[in-house]
Amino acid sequence: MNPNTHRADTVRAAGLAALLTGSGILHFLRPAGFVAIVPRRLPAKEALVAVSGAAELGCAVLLVPVRTRRIGGILTAGLFAAVFPANISMALRSDRRSRRYQVLAWARLPLQIPLIRWAWQVGARRSTSG
Repeated sequence: MNPNTHRADTVRAAGLAALLTGSGILHFLRPAGFVAIVPRRLPAKEALVAVSGAAELGCAVLLVPVRTRRIGGILTAGLFAAVFPANISMALRSDRRSRRYQVLAWARLPLQIPLIRWAWQVGARRSTSG
């Protein structure tokens, strides 16, 4: 593999891992914001937030080594798809919040698509080094 391609792949994977690590840690340090967006019909909201935070941290770990990056990217794409209902719930329940919050909640929805694509692309890259 071309060293520049390998470096670019590593940077993309590291960026995604950093995003997941930050979000995963926040699930444990400040869970209330995440609990608030879990769809109302789901039980055990605190446990779901902890599980999703742990899943984000696990995915981040899998993205770093080249040998586990493929499965890490695929699992991350799946995780981003799985938490999408919480983002929809957040947007739908934003009507009593500030205008800024409402705009951010709704603008966040289409941003899930590039996140899923980013994760999928990180996982889809073939590397012979690592």
